[in-house]
Amino acid sequence: MDIIKTGIEKVLYPLMESRRGNRIRADISQLQTSAAGSRQQLMQKQEADLSRLLLHCIQQVPAYKQYAYLQQQIIADPAEALSHFPVLTKEEFRKDPESFIALDADKSSLIANNSGGSTGRPLQFYMDRYTVEYYEAARWRGLALYGISPGSRCLMIWGNPFDLDKLGQKKFRLSERYLKNRRIIPAYGLKPEAMKEHIALMRRYRPEYIYGYAGALALFSRLMLEQGLQPGIRLKAVVSTSETLRPDDREIIKQAFGSPVVNEYGARDGGIIAYECPKGGLHLSAENLIPEVVDMQTHKPLPIGSRGLLAVTDLHNFVQPRLRYLLNDEVSLAAEPCPCGMATPCLQEIYGREDDIFKGKDGRYVHGVAFANCIKRLPQVDAFQIIQRSPEKATVLLVTKDGSWPEGLDAVKADYQELLPGTVFTWQLTDNIPPAPSGKTRYAIRNFPL
Repeated sequence: MDIIKTGIEKVLYPLMESRRGNRIRADISQLQTSAAGSRQQLMQKQEADLSRLLLHCIQQVPAYKQYAYLQQQIIADPAEALSHFPVLTKEEFRKDPESFIALDADKSSLIANNSGGSTGRPLQFYMDRYTVEYYEAARWRGLALYGISPGSRCLMIWGNPFDLDKLGQKKFRLSERYLKNRRIIPAYGLKPEAMKEHIALMRRYRPEYIYGYAGALALFSRLMLEQGLQPGIRLKAVVSTSETLRPDDREIIKQAFGSPVVNEYGARDGGIIAYECPKGGLHLSAENLIPEVVDMQTHKPLPIGSRGLLAVTDLHNFVQPRLRYLLNDEVSLAAEPCPCGMATPCLQEIYGREDDIFKGKDGRYVHGVAFANCIKRLPQVDAFQIIQRSPEKATVLLVTKDGSWPEGLDAVKADYQELLPGTVFTWQLTDNIPPAPSGKTRYAIRNFPL
């Protein structure tokens, strides 16, 4: 019997519901009922929620008040009305984020968050508890398809918070272990010689599922197979998130762990967007968002099945709504329903989401997110890019607000050196970091094979 799981599900969640009005479990149940119903019922609810959101935007959100003339069209056909609002790029949002905060929002209850910074430029935005709980409910609906619940024991291949002191990191680990039933293997410093220790932890801890960055999971799996290591436990699933799960990586992970490999697609500034079901369908969180695929250059909507950039409208964020918000991920929508029978529509494919993994002189592997997390401590930095040309050499490009070296850089340099001992870093100030051919500016680039 897992005492921590029982405590989370039988004590902690009921306490949060009675004392704080937490609705995660109710939202999970609502989403499961919706998915089990008809597509028509789901679309009708989506349309009603969109109408409510758009009316709120033109009445309460300064950035959208100029579209008040659409009120009658919103009432008559909210989906058509949405198309008259502009696609919102991250650059446009960054110019005046305050104008997207609703006038009736309770400023004291706003929850600040940052985008993951996969393009090298983290973006701050606000939500409220209502929005966060819907995000969480969407994740647990997806995991429930594999028999996983909010208290299920989880082993994460993830990152530790770099911006916490030792006491803060200790509190973080205790919170993860006893309030979330999770243990962490650092994705930032996977070493071949540490694999037996990691496998021993896995066998002692006996998680129900493993959760981690796609690239880190694939690397962990390769190291397992190279060393002939077996997990020694039966897992309900290995859940891949944060990056594109490539077919070859999926096969490696499945081969190493012998369990279902599940693709979770989400974004900090978009919530849980899609979850893979046991039949392989990437089911959209259609109750939480309106997805659109638009042309990369013109931002005009594309037909279903076409490959383009994903724009999402969050149906539950009323404190800082972002309509048709461009995530800069390249996807396509599926034309046919999933054979599993769920009412939610699906993505056909996710094409472009990737963080590179770096290699140190001592053979360690470091996930690219580590470098992004360090840079987040420097608010003067608008954008950055790290390019590793060999285990011995790497270049870091910085774009700062005033064109000068940022305060606190020495501490970040020390962190980088700790992540990759023996690598010589060359730091450069630049005015601009050009995007890749896909249009996405990569923050982490490795120019040699692992």
